[in-house]
Amino acid sequence: MSEHAADEQSIVDGKIQVPEDVQEAIRTLIRWSGDDPAREGLVDTPRRVARAWKEYCQGYSDDPSIHLSKVFEEVGGYDEVVLLKDIPFQSHCEHHMAPIIGKAAIAYLPRNHVVGISKLARVLHGYARRLQIQERLTAEVAQCIWDHLRPHGVAVVIEASHACMTARGVRTPGVGMVTSRLMGCFLDDQRSRKEVLSLMGY
Repeated sequence: MSEHAADEQSIVDGKIQVPEDVQEAIRTLIRWSGDDPAREGLVDTPRRVARAWKEYCQGYSDDPSIHLSKVFEEVGGYDEVVLLKDIPFQSHCEHHMAPIIGKAAIAYLPRNHVVGISKLARVLHGYARRLQIQERLTAEVAQCIWDHLRPHGVAVVIEASHACMTARGVRTPGVGMVTSRLMGCFLDDQRSRKEVLSLMGY
């Protein structure tokens, strides 16, 4: 979190206190949309929206690589693919700030140590809880695992629905976007690539 952001907010009774200028910006948007921010149902909306966005974007105050700092070397000689799939996540499109909702599959081929499986999900959420595009999210998750676990290979596949396409614009619900990033042996060796994608269900 930046020093400016820290100065702008305080926490009272476990709740973020929202600066007035942030609330007024949301009131302006409500007026511009055609409603009255002073009516009963909307009076507290600016505060709620601001707090919600702090939660949606909490990844900006998270260093995802921290979750990969504790590893385990006693793996009983295990040297095959480690895969965590169907990891649900939510992000927001940086172009329209609309929801991106999907699931991810993350795999790596360990070299001489492994990491707790929940940490893979934490890496995903650390990057997802920012304004994103799916392509960058996929690349960031893969690169983080590659840099900090130094495995033989990394594979990340993300499948998601984008509200900027399903709820506005072309308004095409039911469309899913798939992105992938393969590194190391999963990129260079065709047999390894086919194996990991098959385990992922692709």
